[in-house]
Amino acid sequence: MDIAIPIITLIVGLIGGFFIGVFYLRKQLEKMQSDPQMLQKMAKQMGYNLNSKQMQRAQHMMKNQPAPGKGQSRKRK
Repeated sequence: MDIAIPIITLIVGLIGGFFIGVFYLRKQLEKMQSDPQMLQKMAKQMGYNLNSKQMQRAQHMMKNQPAPGKGQSRKRK
């Protein structure tokens, strides 16, 4: 019993942390869709320099992309 409780607590903490991280990441992506400066900053961190046309295209692609885990499902052949 002395070993089981810390292991169970660790597992519950990891699962909870994962879901909190996913929620936070989705919120950040939603903010980024409407904030061109944040999108530009992310692109610079990744080593890209976007001009205004590329920026508009990136925002358009992000707005039209379905949320992860919702909507489209892929069929395997």
